[in-house]
Amino acid sequence: MDRSECVELGFITRVDNLASILEFGILSYNVAVTVDHQSVANEEVQGLRAAVVIPPGLNLHDYANLYINARNPMMYFLRNHHTELVVLRVDASVLELPDVVLSDMNAARNMVRFGPPDEMLPRLDRNRIFARYWNHDDPMESYRHKGEMCAEVLVPGSVPPDYITGIYVSCKSTEHSVSQVCDTVPIVIDAYRFFQGEPG
Repeated sequence: MDRSECVELGFITRVDNLASILEFGILSYNVAVTVDHQSVANEEVQGLRAAVVIPPGLNLHDYANLYINARNPMMYFLRNHHTELVVLRVDASVLELPDVVLSDMNAARNMVRFGPPDEMLPRLDRNRIFARYWNHDDPMESYRHKGEMCAEVLVPGSVPPDYITGIYVSCKSTEHSVSQVCDTVPIVIDAYRFFQGEPG
């Protein structure tokens, strides 16, 4: 994957969290626990992530985590709650922030590799990350592809709100809810991104 192909990143969150995020930014798990918020995280998965140490030594929960493609297995898992969710559009220039780490799949996977963006981006297959689905006849290939579609950009501490360039929603009702909270960034309806329709 070429750097020029990575123009924005995504962060899945609840509409209820928007006001706080637009004020304080996208926070790491360890910082977010000190702020009132509604998590979309699977607690079992968070238990696995709590044990992951990222070279050069920070815990995975010390990073704010963004997806290269937020239309991924995590979103599929949450699809029935789409009216409560948004995907924050994050400028890919966060890749140039100090000590940012990129993972080549879900950061809690056993065989995941971590490294700086300039080293890791060329290793990623854009077509696989942005594939419509991850299903294959071979179950192991499906498992691998599912992990690849959840490749992450890990930002130490937090992503400042200035990097948030827009908000994706799945429908008009969510657009209305978001517009009551935010009038500073564009809101785009994209049902496909939430597994609610065909690509536009």
